[in-house]
Amino acid sequence: MGSPSLAPVQSSSRIDAALLVLRIASGIVFLYHGSAILFGTFGGPGPQKFAAFLHAPAVVGYLVGLAQFLGGWAILLGALLRIGAVCIIVVMLGAIFIVHLPHGFDVSKGGVEFALTELLIALALLLTGPGRYSFSNVLPGRLRNLQLTSGLAEETQRQTLAPSPSIERSS
Repeated sequence: MGSPSLAPVQSSSRIDAALLVLRIASGIVFLYHGSAILFGTFGGPGPQKFAAFLHAPAVVGYLVGLAQFLGGWAILLGALLRIGAVCIIVVMLGAIFIVHLPHGFDVSKGGVEFALTELLIALALLLTGPGRYSFSNVLPGRLRNLQLTSGLAEETQRQTLAPSPSIERSS
């Protein structure tokens, strides 16, 4: 008697919807934090106070704020997502090693928990790309080529959607 295959087949639209949800969740966070650092909104420090907190030149505050703000837009919209994800990854590595690591893992104690989560989401988006529900298709050809395309996402999707062979066992 043959047993049905237990491997679930994911539809492409569900994967694209999941990528959209991840992009919204992460993009909003970086728009918020980038605005707070770059423009001093939401009670944020602004670039000069942010840099002073790190004992760094003011240009660091502008670069970190800009990377978070534009990276957040890129992730949220899905246009130039991979470039935005790289910006976020660099900033989160800095946040983890310069600010949060001495405080351990627990976010309530200033630890790496949240920064690491955001870094891993940005890494996942870097590997997969934005998915179908994004503005990446409206970019002109030359800008579309800047998206650092990767065959990994397409190959993973092909393998996920391919029917899995059913294994028959003899009784």
